[in-house]
Amino acid sequence: MASALTDDWTGEDVTIGEIERELARLRDESSSGMSQPNMRTSVMTHIAWAPPEWQHAAEETLAGMAERHPSRTLLLVPQPELEDGLDALVSVRCFPVGDRAICGEVIELTLRGARASAPASIVLPLLISDLPVFCRWRGRPEWASPAFRQLAEVADRLVVDSTEWPDVPADYADLAELFDRVAVSDIAWDRTERWRGLLASLWPGVAGVQSMTVHGTRAQAHLLRGWLVSRLGHAVKLELDERERLQGIDLDNDPAPFPPGNPPNASDVLSAQLDRFTRNPVYEAAARTAAGV
Repeated sequence: MASALTDDWTGEDVTIGEIERELARLRDESSSGMSQPNMRTSVMTHIAWAPPEWQHAAEETLAGMAERHPSRTLLLVPQPELEDGLDALVSVRCFPVGDRAICGEVIELTLRGARASAPASIVLPLLISDLPVFCRWRGRPEWASPAFRQLAEVADRLVVDSTEWPDVPADYADLAELFDRVAVSDIAWDRTERWRGLLASLWPGVAGVQSMTVHGTRAQAHLLRGWLVSRLGHAVKLELDERERLQGIDLDNDPAPFPPGNPPNASDVLSAQLDRFTRNPVYEAAARTAAGV
């Protein structure tokens, strides 16, 4: 991977107009010294809602994606306990390709005070027109909060990770209410992909399974059971051996074979979600079944 060339600007109590002007200036400056103009190859606007406790993890994941998804990224850090205001760190990150560079933009915004409750008014002017909008929501959504409802309406696709939620499977009922309004991706579900492929390969022997033990996260366990029940059409008892990651599945007390391949890292998983643009009816059925709705 080529090293990124980064220009940035910071400001406190800024306006959207100031952010747009600084973006334009940074793009112009990033072209200096290149024999050809830089290529702005944004394929989306990527919004990341990251409360302070999730900010570092969000930044690491975004950095790992780098050139794979050149985009305008809006990293929103809500701090409602502070005095009203908007602070910004604006970066243009370019990766050399021959005598040109592929450039993306990262706008990190600290939403202070009441600003944290009205993110749409900040996000909408900064969206790239005619491109899809992805929203990665870190942590458990506050389902009825103005901030969550606004960003869910702005986004074409909402990306969550139900592993980060403390009230699973009950939260899947709230999530299911969004399925007809926005396409949803769940990173917890994506991390079960190798295991779902393995279980499907056991057909028809798996058809009569009555119980499963999942050695993994709570979210993965309930989604796997929801998937199996929705596919088989009959009840399957779940036992959870809670772990930090998915390490095994037993069917009717017999360990299933281990699937090939290695678990993807956080950047790989998010990158895969950003390549998808339509609803996933199989996931939706698994989540609804897990919630009992």
